[in-house]
Amino acid sequence: MPTTASASVLFVCIHNAGRSQMAAGFLRHLAGDRVEVRSAGSMPGDRINPSAVAAMAELGIDISDQQPKVLTADAVQASDYVITMGCGDACPYFPGKKYLDWKLDDPAGQGVEAVRPIRDAIERLVEGLIAEIDAEQQDN
Repeated sequence: MPTTASASVLFVCIHNAGRSQMAAGFLRHLAGDRVEVRSAGSMPGDRINPSAVAAMAELGIDISDQQPKVLTADAVQASDYVITMGCGDACPYFPGKKYLDWKLDDPAGQGVEAVRPIRDAIERLVEGLIAEIDAEQQDN
C-alpha cells in the first residue's frame, strides 16, 4: 500500500542555498516519505553553498543534487508548515498554515567549520518539527 505524506513542509531562506537546503535534507533523511519536503528562497542563489553540502555530507546526507528555487505563492499554499529562516516579510501569508521562524546564522560565505554548528542547530529543530508533526497526526 503506498504511503501518503502526513504533512508538507516548506523551508524558506533568502538564497535557498544553505539553511533551507540543510533543513530540507534533514527532513527528507529523518522522515522519509512521511513528510513532503519543499524549499525555496526569496532571492535564490545560483547554487547550493558548498560548505553546506560538505557539512551535510559529513553526516551521510547528500544535498549536492539540489538547486536553489524561487519562492512562489503556490509553494506556500501547498504546504502545511512554512518554516522561515531570515527571509523577513518576503513570505506570502495564507490562513490555515503553520508558520515558524527559526533564528539561525546565515552560512553564506562561511567555511565548513562555521557551518557545522548551524547544521547541528537545524538538525535539532527538524527533529522537534518531526515530533510536532507526529503528535499532531496522533491527535487527528
